Amino acid sequence: MKTKIALTLFLWLTSCSVIPQTKANNLPPSFPPEDYSLIWSDEFNTDGLPDPKNWIYDTEANKTGWYNNELQYYAVANPDYSHIENGKLIITARKEKLTTKSDYGGQEYTSARLITRDKASWTYGFIEVRAKLPKGVGTWPAIWMLGTEDQPWPVNGEIDIMEQVGKDPTKIHATIHTAATKGTFGIGTSTTINDADTAFHNYQLYWTAEYIIIGVDDVPYFTFKNPGTGTKEWPFDKPQYLILNIAIGGDMGGPEVDDDIFPTSMEVDYVRVYQAK
Repeated sequence: MKTKIALTLFLWLTSCSVIPQTKANNLPPSFPPEDYSLIWSDEFNTDGLPDPKNWIYDTEANKTGWYNNELQYYAVANPDYSHIENGKLIITARKEKLTTKSDYGGQEYTSARLITRDKASWTYGFIEVRAKLPKGVGTWPAIWMLGTEDQPWPVNGEIDIMEQVGKDPTKIHATIHTAATKGTFGIGTSTTINDADTAFHNYQLYWTAEYIIIGVDDVPYFTFKNPGTGTKEWPFDKPQYLILNIAIGGDMGGPEVDDDIFPTSMEVDYVRVYQAK
């Protein structure tokens, strides 16, 4: 595994493309790749519900309705929407109303949103999530991170390792949000993966005090450089926790939802976090 990480970081640091807002002449030295070690993982090897030692369910806005005009309700500890089977975490979105739940907010769709908040968080490292994305117009799967501090969004930062929408299934997005970014669109770019909803790919984040680099299958496509001008532009010197979810519709997923796609699932083979010793 050390050989894989060393190769990954070497390739990222020598071939990384940058967007204009973050272009720099030289990438900084990385942590010595051979000193990176696995510090946290979930291999999803035990069938049943997700491991409560690693994950909790985010239901914050079920009653009021989720942000970005999203259409889903997020279920808690319900295997119809999140469970482990045959070594994979399966997050499933369905066209179902959970009307008996006390926090039901009138949603026609139900999914799950798993987070490591209060279980695990990290500052810097190499994070890899191997996943196969859902199919269908209206889906909005994401692998992303938020800061642990109780601050109005996006003061403590957001790192979107992977976002995709079913209406444009071959486009994979990487984005960062800070208090300095305009509106809700953040700063980011995209790459093309032709089989993201039929094959597993490795979605990767390399995060240091100087750079955030995001890639797929060891190929980088987005870099954000620490401008050195303070927390407003770089809140990424504090812990962030991981989020896995499928949203439905919303500002990014689009107003059109094809009800014939349901149920549709995101499958996650593993989550692995490495840091320098």
